[in-house]
Amino acid sequence: MPATNTVHSVWYKNLWPWIIIGILATSVTLSLTMVSIAVNNPDNLVNDNYYEAGKGINRSLDRELLGQTLKLKANVHLDEVTGEVELRLTGDSQPQALELNLISPTQPEKDRKIALALSSEPGRYLGQLEDKVEGRRFVELLGTEKGQTWRLFEEEDVAHGATLVLGDEELKGAEHLDK
Repeated sequence: MPATNTVHSVWYKNLWPWIIIGILATSVTLSLTMVSIAVNNPDNLVNDNYYEAGKGINRSLDRELLGQTLKLKANVHLDEVTGEVELRLTGDSQPQALELNLISPTQPEKDRKIALALSSEPGRYLGQLEDKVEGRRFVELLGTEKGQTWRLFEEEDVAHGATLVLGDEELKGAEHLDK
């Protein structure tokens, strides 16, 4: 019988085991990277107390309904050069001071809160913005009338030199409260 010479090479000299090990090592490395990113950058958009958030929505709708009842409309102009905020308010409420909130939907560090004071001209309010604001924002205007807080709230795209109009959209989500 002829003798067969079979040559057995060691496993680490073959290509395929290294390809499999490379795929496994890459997936472990990427998984650990994703876990690290998730731990170091928590999602602050998640609300743990849904019941309280739901009650807050009804309170907000009550404030928005009051703003609608008072027939409030506001034109907001943001001057990007001087940082001046000019607001013209029309309707049945002219409080001494207003609060304007420019809320970023995804980045809380970009939220801006501006105190507006009534000027000598009726319905005209002035405030100062610290830095330039642009992009998509939730614009919230708060004021009081006879001890009750009203609110105008809309999603707007803040652009250079644009005038934002609040109170011009129909109030969504409050259909059941009107009756």
